[in-house]
Amino acid sequence: MLVFSTSDKGGTGRSVTSCNIAYRLCLSGHNVAYVDFDFGSPTAGALFEISAMERGTSLGGTHSYLLGEQGTVDRVDIGTATDRTELKRVGPRSGRLVLFPGDEGGAEFLTCDDEMVQRCVELLATLEQEFPVVVVDLSAGRSIALEITLKATALPQLRRHTARWLIFHRWTRQHILAASGLVYGQNGLLQSGTLYGHDQDELLGSLRYVRTAVPDTNSHLSAQRAAQAAWLQEQDAALRRLATANRLGTTAVLGATPIEPVLQCREQLILDSDVNAHIANNETAQAYIELARSLVDNATWERL
Repeated sequence: MLVFSTSDKGGTGRSVTSCNIAYRLCLSGHNVAYVDFDFGSPTAGALFEISAMERGTSLGGTHSYLLGEQGTVDRVDIGTATDRTELKRVGPRSGRLVLFPGDEGGAEFLTCDDEMVQRCVELLATLEQEFPVVVVDLSAGRSIALEITLKATALPQLRRHTARWLIFHRWTRQHILAASGLVYGQNGLLQSGTLYGHDQDELLGSLRYVRTAVPDTNSHLSAQRAAQAAWLQEQDAALRRLATANRLGTTAVLGATPIEPVLQCREQLILDSDVNAHIANNETAQAYIELARSLVDNATWERL
């Protein structure tokens, strides 16, 4: 299974949520490859707390591979390379979690050519032979990363593979509109994908939305002033109407994550040890567990 994580705006929590989903899949026994295609900001190493590649790798990452400067992409076993002791301690039934990092000092591509697309096809096809789940973290917006992967997945070599697209957005008016525009707008995912050879209905059926940092207005009402609580409830209702009007309603949503104080200060994996130490909220860990379960559950995708 190929999973592509994208968003129209930065700051959606796309990368940190994708990393947490990949980690939870690993704990549940899946072997997972995490591929950093956020070429301008390859910080997956920082999220997995690998100090040697907080800004990418110098040994040949995804950027130089797509350019044909390297024949392979550096691969890093996260459980071995991480500096975080608790992350090294996974159970005997856990799978492997392997990072394929971006290049340190890399940059966004201005254009892509057929050779880059073919290298992308070869990389993803090879990884899927080894890993049941391949998570590809794309750059935000209508990026070259999105173009490369849309073109690659339209080619015969990958058409038979299961591809799922996750569109991340925060629970705000601006982010809802941006996410809708990325999918349905001019030069958006559907229009571009159809141009590159995808069937539009199939492509639409393969994408779901992930809402991030969603406040639980009901749980905070008692701690808020009456006028403020009423206003927040009104705004939440307005956002739900806006999401439905822009085709981001409940039936198109894979899941949501709550506001997490830890992630407001430091983007990281939320481990069970963080919850047990009362540092992170259990609701956040459960949200990642449910997202991971729903992502690989075929029945869930058929119902939506």
